[in-house]
Amino acid sequence: MNRRSLTSPALAGLLASALVACSGAVDGKEDAKKPIVVGTTERVAVTEDTPAPFDPAGSYDVSSWNIMRNTFQTLLRPPRSGTEPVRDAAEKCGFTDKRNDQYSCTLRDGLAFSNGNELTAEDVEFSVERLLRINHQGGPASLLSNVDKVEAEQGNEVVFHLRKPDATFPFKLATPAASIVDSETYPSDRLAKGFKGTGSGPYVLDDFRPKARKVLLDRNPDYRGGPRAKHDKIELRFFTSPDAVQKALDSGDIDLMSRGISSRYTERLESDPDDHIELVEQPGQAVRHLVFDTKDKTVGRRAVRQAFAQVVDRKQLVGEVYPRTAEPLYTAVPSGLTGHTNSFFNKYGEPSAKAAKRTLHDAKVKAPVKITLHHPQSGRGSSSAKEFALLEKQLNDTGLFDATVKTESPTSYSSAASKGKYQVYAYAWLPDFPDAENFIAPFLGKNNVLNSPFTNKEISKELIPRTRTEPNRADTTKSFARAQNIVAGEVPVLPLWQGKQYVAAHDDITGVAWALNSSSLLQLWELDRGVSS
Repeated sequence: MNRRSLTSPALAGLLASALVACSGAVDGKEDAKKPIVVGTTERVAVTEDTPAPFDPAGSYDVSSWNIMRNTFQTLLRPPRSGTEPVRDAAEKCGFTDKRNDQYSCTLRDGLAFSNGNELTAEDVEFSVERLLRINHQGGPASLLSNVDKVEAEQGNEVVFHLRKPDATFPFKLATPAASIVDSETYPSDRLAKGFKGTGSGPYVLDDFRPKARKVLLDRNPDYRGGPRAKHDKIELRFFTSPDAVQKALDSGDIDLMSRGISSRYTERLESDPDDHIELVEQPGQAVRHLVFDTKDKTVGRRAVRQAFAQVVDRKQLVGEVYPRTAEPLYTAVPSGLTGHTNSFFNKYGEPSAKAAKRTLHDAKVKAPVKITLHHPQSGRGSSSAKEFALLEKQLNDTGLFDATVKTESPTSYSSAASKGKYQVYAYAWLPDFPDAENFIAPFLGKNNVLNSPFTNKEISKELIPRTRTEPNRADTTKSFARAQNIVAGEVPVLPLWQGKQYVAAHDDITGVAWALNSSSLLQLWELDRGVSS
């Protein structure tokens, strides 16, 4: 299960300057026509969870969002650097009241979809109402569920009436969940069939070849919004393992890779500056959790989850499995965001079998506790198998647990997890937007993305609503700290590590420093081809 790394402006500027300096201008017309090939270990597939992979009302996975981010427009979009959304399809946007429960946007003039149809305020109204009406299970409708009513006004203005105040609403309008679709093309009450998409973004989806694992994108000459695409053609290729995509980059079969970069590979690139491959490192907000089925007769007991938390050694896990690409994470909210606090470490301290034994004893839980950990099967070169083998060893070495690890089919993993078929399972989360709310609210409220039975009224009824009334996000620190402390005490999820963000590319590719936004989604319009140094 995967769903949604902020770049320091100064660092990103230096990186971009360095890349431009070594690349120079485009050398000849043939280079300009040659597609830039981007490789990734993510996959696009039609499954029970994603029957329409490029329909904004249905898909909520990083691979589909990467394509939608580049082929659809939203009123706002993530910035090149920083966190505040900037204008895309909108000419202007803002709250119209002090309560932050009414939000208005005025569209740019001359917007059109890739099929030639005009893009109007009525299309925005249709898109949001359609998302909420379909409310596809596992889809992104929850991001805009606070919208009570959306109205298309004269002068291409759109007004959103919110059920409750929400200072983070502009961030949500900048996600692919708020993609604007053509009301004359998309059905209003069901997902669109097939792999085509009619949008108005920087690129047009030209072709998707599931068997060849390729997506072809062409520059949209009629795009009106943010920066225009710098290169005519982009080809996305999906690989089955980190080793495969790394070999493709080494051989020149691809120009850039954005996910699946191993610790071993980053070390090699950093130690060999003459191989014509540039490595760009950025702070990351991708996180790994373990999720507990709180209805299960074993891990449904809080004491079992707390004892589990008391023996997991994150430092060893990161040091042995992800030594260069991740950092230990001791709370639900990753470092780098307002409100982050090390709640799990503050409560449990260093790993202690003695403390865990006392926790189980006090709750009259007999040891060893038999549990099963689940994670999706991954290709050769993946670190996931090593990670779970080490977790199994950490638990069993205490004598308090009898843990077993099972690998599951990646095509059915998400669906099975959401149906409560796993006791404890791995969950990777990439943020929809860079705010602490997006690491707490999606997991702990009603209709949460995990379909977890666990809820907490203080978080969902008091803390999250309180943070949404604060336009100054620095004023949310106490509320988010309290929410993280509740998570550490109840342990519905157990944070393990926070990933760093890397992009590796041949040195004739420019714009690499801007290729990922704050939600770890590809901004393919930033890429261009220069000359090798």
